[in-house]
Amino acid sequence: MRNDAPAAAPHPDWLVPDWDAPQVQAFMTTRAGGVSGGLDAPAEQRGLASLNLGRSVGDDPAHVVENRRRVAAAIGGEPVFLKQVHGTTVLRLRAEHALPGADPEPADAAISTDPALACAVMVADCLPVLFAGPGVVGAAHAGWRGLAAGVLEQTVAAMREAAGCDGASIRAWLGACIGPAQFEVGADVLEAFGAEPFHRDQPLLRFEPNAQGEPRWRADLCGLARRRLEAIGLHAISGGGWCTLSEPSRFFSFRHERVDGLRSGRMAAVIRLR
Repeated sequence: MRNDAPAAAPHPDWLVPDWDAPQVQAFMTTRAGGVSGGLDAPAEQRGLASLNLGRSVGDDPAHVVENRRRVAAAIGGEPVFLKQVHGTTVLRLRAEHALPGADPEPADAAISTDPALACAVMVADCLPVLFAGPGVVGAAHAGWRGLAAGVLEQTVAAMREAAGCDGASIRAWLGACIGPAQFEVGADVLEAFGAEPFHRDQPLLRFEPNAQGEPRWRADLCGLARRRLEAIGLHAISGGGWCTLSEPSRFFSFRHERVDGLRSGRMAAVIRLR
């Protein structure tokens, strides 16, 4: 395991939080910078080009190993990838979680107080959120199910307990996800959030019939996340604004790949203490 190793420079196409947090190293990957799914790859793997980090999407395992190695080199620590299930469990990283063959419990968020261990969440339309606090970092995978169930609140609570900090001292950064103009949802999402999106003048769930005239709603994942973070005392919230479905050449998008009949790769948002 690395022990506060110097980090390589992130790929210039990756997203880097625009926050004043010199105590952390953080970024979100894009498609760029990997070895998967070139033109000479089998047709079913071409949608994985080039930095796919997911092991269960049909990629060559050797490609995933190399892609993850590049992410580890850029973060300067050992990224611990989670078994994500759209829930709210938060894993506090320990050294054994980074050992070969480690099989930690399913979780959709992680926190770390160890500079050798980096939190990593994988996405391909869901919202990744990175957190930086005094002596602690965190990462959460926030699709609409996890967001509605409280994964962000649980992550902040775990950080506060681990480091004794308060919400006002924690910074949050929102990565790339499916944007509000593209995220078409049904009644299940409305039911999950209840009246919450309608508390202010700017609605975070908007009714717009689709092209077939069917009743549909469009959801603003970043807006919903910001509102929830503000409600628990976070004020330094940045990021958001990238839409994975609108830029499929730059980002992996599960919905876009599904339309084209391809397999979608996975990106990662990664953070560690320096």
